[in-house]
Amino acid sequence: MQTQTLERMESDVRTYSRSFPVVFTKAQNARLTDEDGREYIDFLAGAGTLNYGHNNPHIKQALVDYLASDGIVHGLDFWTAAKRDYLETLEEVILKPRGLEYKVHFPGPTGTNAVEAAIRLARVAKGRHNIVTFTNGFHGVTMGALATTGNRKFREATGGIPTQGASFLPFDGYMGEGTDTLDYFEKLLGDKSGGLDVPAAVIVETVQGEGGINVSGLEWLKRLEGICRAHDILLIVDDIQAGCGRTGKFFSFEHAGVTPDIVTNSKSLSGFGLPFAHVLMRPELDKWKPGQYNGTFRGFNLAFTTAAATLRKYWSDDTFERDVQRKGRVVADRFQKLAAWLTEQGIDASERGRGLMRGIDVGSGDIADKITAKAFENGLVIETSGQDGEVVKCLCPLTITDEDLLEGLDILEASAKQALS
Repeated sequence: MQTQTLERMESDVRTYSRSFPVVFTKAQNARLTDEDGREYIDFLAGAGTLNYGHNNPHIKQALVDYLASDGIVHGLDFWTAAKRDYLETLEEVILKPRGLEYKVHFPGPTGTNAVEAAIRLARVAKGRHNIVTFTNGFHGVTMGALATTGNRKFREATGGIPTQGASFLPFDGYMGEGTDTLDYFEKLLGDKSGGLDVPAAVIVETVQGEGGINVSGLEWLKRLEGICRAHDILLIVDDIQAGCGRTGKFFSFEHAGVTPDIVTNSKSLSGFGLPFAHVLMRPELDKWKPGQYNGTFRGFNLAFTTAAATLRKYWSDDTFERDVQRKGRVVADRFQKLAAWLTEQGIDASERGRGLMRGIDVGSGDIADKITAKAFENGLVIETSGQDGEVVKCLCPLTITDEDLLEGLDILEASAKQALS
């Protein structure tokens, strides 16, 4: 396997190739193949970008057909047939059945583009600058999004430029069991000397992915929505990693029955791993002037095409989401049993998650790294998350076969026992 050119020419900023130092050449659904022909089960799925697996044949065919027809590929924000088809499909398949009415902003191809646009829109709409965000949250690494991202590793990589415009509050569970962290938020809002500038918006992940699979309680989310309504604060749900079916519903906030003012989606939105993001906003919040937020790649028609095909294939009824929830219960059960075994070995471990967004907290980044490194040796690609990388994190494709899911779980269990023996 030849890696010399890659090691010599690619920047040291790279991360995943350090944990998985092979050259991959092919992929299908939940399996990756390297150039030596070895196969790996994929529990990473592009960090949540490949919810529908690698090279999904149905979605790929839509892409091939569009290319063969000489359809528009790059279109700035021209009106195109592919854009119209995506918007009509989004409205009919996703929004209307959920009683949602949103306008759609295509800000650029990545999640951080969507977050930047969402928080700027909130400021424009409310005439206030502050954005409330939460401990362990991750919303991107461009400067505006970075100001709402908690992890010190990313915040220290600005060359000394301070991040501004956000106030951090404790996420659900941050202060331990029995403490409702929203009591603090309400106290600050009601105290003119509390030091909190009344925010334009609150931005929240219902399940914090990079933060360690921290799951917000459904009642906590409902209360957060109520606080926002009572104080004329916009609620932004960052559904970039937790959305597009990852938690067992298309939108992760559906579990709590809340209705955000603004929603950001990216990662698996295209269905095929193509760069694609959008911001959903209540129609009255569309305060943009023409061209006030733009970008060269905000009209990527290949992604419109694959996204529309994905929605029609997987979300026209509830069959797919029920299957995701079923697989989520399988992973939860196996992770609970593995966490119990780890605890018996003197490692205080716990399982958590929602749907197929799940993790095992082993309390130590070193231990988690040993487990995931051994898993890779045994043919499983799986990563860690959390402030110190202490959570072993499962983001397998939602389309994974039962056989590959169980084999991957078997590899993980065996790898944990080998790593700690």
